[in-house]
Amino acid sequence: MTAYAKHLILLLLPLLIIGCGDKGSLDGNFTIETSAIKNSIKNGGEIAISLKAKKNIAIDSVVYDLDGQRLGSNKDSGKYTTTLTSLKLGGRTLTATISTPDGTTTATQKINILHTKAPKVYGYKIINRYPHQIDAYTQGLEFVGDTLYESNGSYGESTLRKLDYKTGEVLKEVKLDNSYFAEGMTIIGDNIYQLTWQENTGFIYNKDTFERTGTFAYNQSKEGWGLTNDGTVIYKSDGTSKIWTLDPANLSEQSYIEPTHNNGVMSQLNELEFIDGKIYANTYQRESIAIIDPKTGALEALINLKGLNKEVQSGLDPANEVLNGIAYKANEGRLFVTGKHWNTLFEIEIVEK
Repeated sequence: MTAYAKHLILLLLPLLIIGCGDKGSLDGNFTIETSAIKNSIKNGGEIAISLKAKKNIAIDSVVYDLDGQRLGSNKDSGKYTTTLTSLKLGGRTLTATISTPDGTTTATQKINILHTKAPKVYGYKIINRYPHQIDAYTQGLEFVGDTLYESNGSYGESTLRKLDYKTGEVLKEVKLDNSYFAEGMTIIGDNIYQLTWQENTGFIYNKDTFERTGTFAYNQSKEGWGLTNDGTVIYKSDGTSKIWTLDPANLSEQSYIEPTHNNGVMSQLNELEFIDGKIYANTYQRESIAIIDPKTGALEALINLKGLNKEVQSGLDPANEVLNGIAYKANEGRLFVTGKHWNTLFEIEIVEK
């Protein structure tokens, strides 16, 4: 190599380093700012979007999308105004793809798309009372015809039961290993599906014999809380804001909805029941049942069950004896509820307030 070539390389090397540094500086340079208050907006509402940069970098164009669906584009970092409409409510990701003379980078911002209406609030009326096993830490409750099935939790005490709902008598029971904390349960055809809490395992049983016929693992959620089904699709809550739909072949989580009202997104949804096209859900340690649209996640109504816990007697674990258990007797159109360690199964009627 000649002396001239070596000298030329020494001159060009700093320029190459500076050029590479400029391109690398694009990452993390831009943030998205919106007109949404606390990054929440009603479905169908108008939103102004703009970019803020740490360094003054020329912008050729900006393309905005919401969860991969293109919203539109802008020539610079100034305000871009659009309408956000989404079939599914809850948390969504707003992405800006920014083109500059030095390359392309992206910036993201979480946006909550809220329901347009406040949930309607109902009260209740007690129609009947039936005995309930006080040792049952109720996690799942479901009728098949006239027979009531129940999943009960706690380490060392978890069970799956078949009950005579009129007398509370346990007709059949299987106990889980002490290492499992049972959670929600649902039944499709001849199969009972039962969740465990943090063990990343679900069990499948024969409905009539209670023989365990299989297991399934969780995929995208860390915990198991509630289960229900619409006859075909199984829905699962996991303690977060998500209600998952499960793949019927292997019970893995596929898509999800986020129950959302006009002010925010709900979480800690527990025991689930599918009734007349809607998901009814207990919220952990709240005296209410949420009524949710399974397609959009819209929280359409709340049943206020305040005071129902004062109608029961237990004392086994007062701090945790909360409302949890919804069962719909579809062949007679009757609604039943209970709670953890409650001595009573209530038949209730939903009433206008």
